[in-house]
Amino acid sequence: MNNQEILSSQIYDPSIYKRPNTTVDVVIFTIIDKQLHVLTVKRTEEPFKGMWSLIGGYVDIEKDKNLESTATRKLQEKTGVQTPYLEQFETIGNADRDPRGWSITTVYFALISSEGVELKTGKGTNDIKWSKIEKRKIEEPLAFDHAEILQRCTERLRNKVLYTSLPIHLMPSEFTLSELQKVYEILLGQKIEHKSFRRRMLGADILVEAEGMRHEGRRPAQLYRVKEGHNAHFFIRNLEGAT
Repeated sequence: MNNQEILSSQIYDPSIYKRPNTTVDVVIFTIIDKQLHVLTVKRTEEPFKGMWSLIGGYVDIEKDKNLESTATRKLQEKTGVQTPYLEQFETIGNADRDPRGWSITTVYFALISSEGVELKTGKGTNDIKWSKIEKRKIEEPLAFDHAEILQRCTERLRNKVLYTSLPIHLMPSEFTLSELQKVYEILLGQKIEHKSFRRRMLGADILVEAEGMRHEGRRPAQLYRVKEGHNAHFFIRNLEGAT
């Protein structure tokens, strides 16, 4: 053993370094009854026993290849959905967010259709539900710093709706352009110009016509579905009439 190897063996012992708790939180959005909702669970263990929280948990170093794997696993465990829109939002780390000690969490947000989703509780929870979001918050107090996370994540989603196709991931398998426009308006909290919206969506080459029509008002409307392989489209300009 040379001098460098001896020195390395003397000064590097991973066990002597304290490590923060490492978790992933997933803000899972959907639309129910023309309202934006987020998935929440009720905790059965301390800290914050009996309070609602966002979906999340510790990184499993045996199962998870990376942070996105943790987020995908948590989403699949709770909803059964395996291939949603998933985006990393932010990483938060400090000594105050978790009473158990120094904690780092990486926050993702997911967009899914509630169509056909069966919610499942898991370890440490005894109830799970979709909570309605109004003014970037829900009625129930949230554990940890999850209220602040939800507020920031909801604002991020709204901002991205102005110039992306993200709301298509909240749609059922088939939908009309009017139904898609309504989801945009729910997320933005305001009306948008119909003809401009229609031109934008049909010109982006992200939708394909589905078989059949749906009656809306006096005449039937064409059904569409998302083009296979599409994830997100970025438009050059913000939506007309939306601020």
